[in-house]
Amino acid sequence: IDGVVDVEHIKKIMDHRKLTNDVMPEEAVQDIRLDMERAEAQRLQPHHIQSFFIEAFKHLGGNIKQREEGRFEIINVPVRIRERDRIIGIGTPIEKKYERICFDKSNINHQPIAEFVCPGHPLLETVISIIHEDYNHMLRQGAVMVDESEISNDIQVIFLVEHEITDSRKMSSGNQQTISKKLQFARLSSDGSVDNGGIAPHLNLRPINNEEINLLSNDLSAEWLQGSIEDKIKEFAIINLAQTHLKEIKDRRLPEIDKVEREVEARLKQEIRYWDSRASILKEEEKSGKRTRVNWQNAERRAEELSDRLQRRMLQIAEERNIVAAPPTINGGLVVIPQGLLSSKLTTYDKPNDFAENKVSRKQIEIAAMNAVMSIEKDLGNNPEDISSQKVGYDILSFDPNTKKHRFIEVKGRSEGADTVTVTRNEIITALNKPEDYILAIVSVENGQAKAPRYRWKPFTAEPSFDTVSINFNLHELLEHATAPQ
Repeated sequence: IDGVVDVEHIKKIMDHRKLTNDVMPEEAVQDIRLDMERAEAQRLQPHHIQSFFIEAFKHLGGNIKQREEGRFEIINVPVRIRERDRIIGIGTPIEKKYERICFDKSNINHQPIAEFVCPGHPLLETVISIIHEDYNHMLRQGAVMVDESEISNDIQVIFLVEHEITDSRKMSSGNQQTISKKLQFARLSSDGSVDNGGIAPHLNLRPINNEEINLLSNDLSAEWLQGSIEDKIKEFAIINLAQTHLKEIKDRRLPEIDKVEREVEARLKQEIRYWDSRASILKEEEKSGKRTRVNWQNAERRAEELSDRLQRRMLQIAEERNIVAAPPTINGGLVVIPQGLLSSKLTTYDKPNDFAENKVSRKQIEIAAMNAVMSIEKDLGNNPEDISSQKVGYDILSFDPNTKKHRFIEVKGRSEGADTVTVTRNEIITALNKPEDYILAIVSVENGQAKAPRYRWKPFTAEPSFDTVSINFNLHELLEHATAPQ
């Protein structure tokens, strides 16, 4: 009969009790989508992984040749790689040769079909394992690098910090279960201050040469660089990086654990009550001489088993709830020499074209250019955010409320008469990762006044080589295809 069953009421009860959410608030969906956009701009696949794998594979004696655009043939896989694969045993055994491999999914389904090399693939994981074994000690040894885009005189030290979040569950090895792990960078300045080093600051750096090391010997022997400077980094990592990470994990997992605990307890207790009641009824029926399909002892045993299961699950959930941050570990470090300090030490130096002699003037150009682009974005109705200090491959993250998407804008301020624009490898890779949303904004600055910015969409088409730190592009050629901001 219609109306006897209240379907809506049942749906509400089921929605309250189910352990998963089929529907998310629109705001949450939007936030997740924007987070995914930012993550996509910094993704490793395909460009970073491709350049690393090819260089490392050749270094280990492998023979790899490009055959078509984005597709490669591996003529020979060295014995050392195949032997290591037999030891670590990740996935399908590595073959002696591959007719085609690729790093971008769009290049798989051409003839001949290509093997998709990505994180988790035995070939990539084995190469990483060998490189890590051979050169891991160099991370602890440290390095001295040069930041050609930095015009100040301030030396900085960047540390590679790893921290993980665990709960009380035990793995087969006896260690606590790791539920999240992060690798981040912390930056120490000469004044003793420590802050977040960004996503991948090393990508914009180049190795220092022996001549430059000799010129900077006194600076590299400064008192603040001596002693146990790692202690400051660990303190910063514990208070800031690890605690922020811990809060993120707790905010996400604890509500889920609470819901699971509530439903597990309710459902198992309901089953226990049912079998307890069933055992009593069956026992009475058996005493009265009735033949029963289920033995009352079996029903009683079932209730006891469910009771034991409830205790085990409650203990396991309690262990899952005990979320803690493990002590951070420092896996490596490097000293960063700014180009400004290096240039001041050299009497003759082959500076990049248009590298401003007056650092104050160049800083003013950068500020004027940034302000001009920020102003234009606001006039367009967008919400721009200056993130240039993070050095993530773009300077401004601008949200377009009409398309509900981010625009990734790299700002290049040039003095009047400049001929070239220097672009880092990280900026080029970011542009290739987000070709439809990346903008190279070029701003001409004269006497401290910025002219109208010009926007160049899809500014780069080719990936730089693995050892390339930056490339000088012809300014006039870039401007030929630039448009007014839109």
